[in-house]
Amino acid sequence: MDVYEDPATWAPERSRSKGQLTARFVLTVLYTPVQIVLWLAALAAFLVVGLVTEIITVLSTSYEQGLFKAMDRVLDPLAKWPSWCVSWPELRHEGDTAYYRARVEKRVGRWTKRASVPRKPGKPRPPVECAIPVRDYRGVGGWYVAQVALAQGWELRPSDVRKEVRLWWSAAS
Repeated sequence: MDVYEDPATWAPERSRSKGQLTARFVLTVLYTPVQIVLWLAALAAFLVVGLVTEIITVLSTSYEQGLFKAMDRVLDPLAKWPSWCVSWPELRHEGDTAYYRARVEKRVGRWTKRASVPRKPGKPRPPVECAIPVRDYRGVGGWYVAQVALAQGWELRPSDVRKEVRLWWSAAS
């Protein structure tokens, strides 16, 4: 945490009311099939465009790269849940600090395991940066993510703690 930042932003989020969480969960259950159908429709549309323009992609690499960039821009946001969505574990464990502590430790441990793998020649480098979303630490706060991460060898990056805590693997340098 940087000195110039307000420590209150690193505190746990307020617990949401059970009624609000239940309403969001119901909306999530209704929205998820729509999101899946939209993702599949967009994927099918890009596959059709790709098959129809196969001759162009053979002759032009820039067209193919543009098509892939367009696919990424359309499909990536559709593959993520909006911030208002509430999962079943979040509904059940709202306000349970032990659950969120375990969740943070598991997530940071998973990133540490990925980042600490020795680099093999000819293979991609292990990740050196990660972001822990607020969904994983809302019951314990960003300060707990910082404590766990610092203990495992991570350094804090500039972060908007209301959205995520960004970390950098210091052993990479």
